[in-house]
Amino acid sequence: MKLLKFLLRYFPPGLALEYTQGGDVKTKMIDLLDLSADTDVRALAKSIKATEPVITESVMDQLVETLQKLQAKVCDTRAKRYYKYKTLKTHLLPVTGITCDKLGKRCLTSSYDRTCKVWDIDSGEELLTLKGHKNVVYTVSFNNPTSDKIVTGSFDKTAKIWCSQTGHCLATMWGHDAEVVVAKFSPTQPRLATGSFDETLRIFHVETGEELGALRGHTAEVIALHYNDDGNQIISGSFDGAVNIWDTRTLTLTHVLNGHRAGLSNCLYNFDCSLIASSSMDKSAKVWDARTNRCVATLLGHDDEVLDLAFDNGGRKLATASGDTTARVWDVSNNFEQLALMEGHKEEVSKVCFSPNGHQLLTASSDRTARLWSASDGVCLQQLRGHTDDIFACAFTYSGDSIITASKDNTCTIWR
Repeated sequence: MKLLKFLLRYFPPGLALEYTQGGDVKTKMIDLLDLSADTDVRALAKSIKATEPVITESVMDQLVETLQKLQAKVCDTRAKRYYKYKTLKTHLLPVTGITCDKLGKRCLTSSYDRTCKVWDIDSGEELLTLKGHKNVVYTVSFNNPTSDKIVTGSFDKTAKIWCSQTGHCLATMWGHDAEVVVAKFSPTQPRLATGSFDETLRIFHVETGEELGALRGHTAEVIALHYNDDGNQIISGSFDGAVNIWDTRTLTLTHVLNGHRAGLSNCLYNFDCSLIASSSMDKSAKVWDARTNRCVATLLGHDDEVLDLAFDNGGRKLATASGDTTARVWDVSNNFEQLALMEGHKEEVSKVCFSPNGHQLLTASSDRTARLWSASDGVCLQQLRGHTDDIFACAFTYSGDSIITASKDNTCTIWR
């Protein structure tokens, strides 16, 4: 074995070793989720060397420098001030969704006008308009990390796969009997999953568009789905109040997580897929152990429906957004206590997400503002004003250098 180079993953922090073995180039990822400003980098480098034979004494100085660079980036707690950079006059009718590619260079918008658009985040230029659906395009997603394909889900009961470079439609997927409201690519296989108001999920082959199977088990509309990191499982959330866990190899239902007393608004895995979180109209969020399928915490405190939730990149903190005009941050690595309360919005908070380094929280609200908060103490750091209608989506780019907000005023705004 011969080491070729070190590669950094900033969010969540990790170090990749690229090396040759038997003529093949291989990569090994080392998660460094506990990296902090107090970490002794030289001691960390020695501990990595002790377990990785490919690291020799001759590269130790380089390893220390690499880890110092990672530490400086990850532990930078300075709050960036954002300004309005571009307003994208995106669609003729309201926007329904927004998402960024892995590198934060392009974003997708979907709309009631039956189209999806691809945008260059740096220039604000419209790159592509994807036309072909016969009704509202409700959900959009890249096949990260390569981001060379796009999937769209529509109220016309179909999903479509597109080339993200040319805009050419590669496949149309039929089978659902009602609106398709969520669609995600598998992280490891040429497959994608869709969820629909017809109470089912369906698995399709990416190259052919062929349906591989229908997943039946929910008793109400499916509104969320997520793959785990190896693509062998899917979790789905439904208005029936349950989180269902599916085996994608056998296309079978393996577990049902029951406990909520009303429909779900979202469900998610954390970074290492050890936890599942669910948010519900019953005013609570729940955290589940993904290995035992046991509920390990019920997060109470909101006075209205919990409309969204998000893990930080390391999977140690969870944020919840509510119709009670607040957001909250919870510790999910230890005691499940509330860490911060974000008060200040005048109307419901519909979306929440962490900055890449986890130090800030971004919220979107029906009061026409997005706000940036300190995730540690709930202090409002900045209000992002300019939209003339509800803001229903917000996102950071991968590096955190830009924020994108989407509004019912038919525009998206890039903040830098």
